[in-house]
Amino acid sequence: MKPNRMTIQNVGQITKAEIGFGDLTVFVGPQATGKSIALEFLKLLVDSGPVRTRLREYGVEWDRDLARFFDIFLGEGMNGVWHEGTSTLTADGAKVDIAALIKKPGQLKKDPSMFFLPAQRVLTLREGWPRPFSDYGPGDPFVVRDFSDNLRLLMEKEFGRSGVLFPKSNRLKSEIRELLADAVFHGFGLSVDKARPQKRLVLAQSGEGDSLPFMVWSAGQREFVPLLLGLYWLFPAAKVSRRTGVEWVVIEELEMGLHPKAINVVLLLVLELLWRGYRVCLSTHSSQVLDMLWALRILQERGGTASDVLDLFQCRRTSPMIRVAETAIKKDARVYLFEQASGRTRDISRLDPGSDDVREAGWGGLTEFSGHVGDIVARVVGRSEISAITKTGVLR
Repeated sequence: MKPNRMTIQNVGQITKAEIGFGDLTVFVGPQATGKSIALEFLKLLVDSGPVRTRLREYGVEWDRDLARFFDIFLGEGMNGVWHEGTSTLTADGAKVDIAALIKKPGQLKKDPSMFFLPAQRVLTLREGWPRPFSDYGPGDPFVVRDFSDNLRLLMEKEFGRSGVLFPKSNRLKSEIRELLADAVFHGFGLSVDKARPQKRLVLAQSGEGDSLPFMVWSAGQREFVPLLLGLYWLFPAAKVSRRTGVEWVVIEELEMGLHPKAINVVLLLVLELLWRGYRVCLSTHSSQVLDMLWALRILQERGGTASDVLDLFQCRRTSPMIRVAETAIKKDARVYLFEQASGRTRDISRLDPGSDDVREAGWGGLTEFSGHVGDIVARVVGRSEISAITKTGVLR
């Protein structure tokens, strides 16, 4: 299924989420407003067959019980998100029978259409190596288990005999490798350590000292490496633009643990996903992500060029990156705010900083604190200047 629109009603904390998907779709909003639930329902919508196939391959059964299925798929304690009679899922105007979706018999499609990089991706590496699907408990979310197992397969089939994973010339463009080396790895390389009985990923400087195991990496490096491996999976080494059969990519909270310089590079990688033809969905708590979308929209409307796009990311203007930027500037981006009080979504795709709607002007609340701080500081400064005039009669 390739939905262009999805509506979710009365599911978990969502009262009504109406979403029209662009080439790039971004979800914002406070914690626990339903962003992850919406993305996981999209996963179920486009990949119900592969989800059920993967679960049954590992002996996970739900006896056609809807509540039990959601405990397995969404994670333990989530069995009550779906309310029979009031909860609905609609795709392109047609109501989806969830019960039939999870019980459908017959030959199941094994190859997924969506690659999902969950917010909990740091949990996928144990002692610096991806955990298999069966290493998790049955109550752990499916998207975490599935992502982890995909990384394990990637490492064992494609990189198990390889020494160096970063920098690696046949996976990322040289311009992006340079930016990542500066923003994330700081002179270190990522490689497979085979000196111990159990292989593990380590950081090492060429010819200098001992390698660094997973637990002494910075928090940002621990968060970024699973994301990097996921992108390696999506950027095949062969002369093809994308992974066969995969049309959708979801990245939850891409900014997690990262410095703004590193977030900038990850956003550039998102543009490459668009250039490769993937349809991308993000969730974020970072105003930097929406700053980028706002800038791209202005460039689209005011005749901006590929060079302007690359200047946004402080990236070299080379032919490969110009092609990525030329594609990005033509793409349709949508932004949806998941509201806490109403449980509804609001389309804030215009990202107009002058909008009368403070939710749109404030990037869905992401710039709210900065604005509040500015107001308080201005008030205090103004008050102190008035006090100085009162005391001296002179404005200092």
